Amino acid sequence: MNSSSISYKHHRFPPQIIAHAVWLYVRFNLSLREVEEMLLQRGIDFSYETVRRWVFKFGPAIAQNLRQRQGCPGDVWHLDEVAVRISGRKYWLWRAVDQHGIVLDEILQPKRDKRAAKRLLRRLVKRFGILPKRIITDKLRSYGAAKREVAPGLDHWSHKGLNNRAENSHLPFRKRERTMQGFRSPGGLQRFVTTHSAVRNCFCAPARRRSALTIRYHRLEAFDAWNAATRAA
Repeated sequence: MNSSSISYKHHRFPPQIIAHAVWLYVRFNLSLREVEEMLLQRGIDFSYETVRRWVFKFGPAIAQNLRQRQGCPGDVWHLDEVAVRISGRKYWLWRAVDQHGIVLDEILQPKRDKRAAKRLLRRLVKRFGILPKRIITDKLRSYGAAKREVAPGLDHWSHKGLNNRAENSHLPFRKRERTMQGFRSPGGLQRFVTTHSAVRNCFCAPARRRSALTIRYHRLEAFDAWNAATRAA
């Protein structure tokens, strides 16, 4: 699928520098000031706040282009949720990944109940237009109640020990959360994790591609996808 071109008009720096700054910040566990310092060493001088504005403005469009190039998901979906605090208030980040570790969707929601689980399931079915062979969750009863209403015939395995794939998918987010010293707003968190997961899906080799040669080819394919996703209009 062709990616939509991105307009970089009225920006002092060329698209290649803007896209590279966004890639450094989203792809690696770097702070805004560390990205500023790395590019200053190459003679590119701008403020770390400029990087923040670029990620905020261009990140969602780049993520959407990357998701359009993503293949069909696996047929086993792992669902889980993790607690996040924003300005002292507790939220839940609901995440779904397939058996290869590819993040399928993420939603930040204020509660951990049946309604939140239903919203995640419905978004997944609407986005991909298919039902998986099986979903795997922990023992939270909200998943079973939501599944009975959204997809009654869907095979559902509820066992904490089988859901390591989803629980491990929270680790990169936790690392970023510590580097960023938390998030200022629910909307800012939702925008960031959407961009972060799309880039991670693109560049991290799935579990089935672990030999050195296949990882190298995967990275070359990822750079091609990134260049297409960040192409200027």
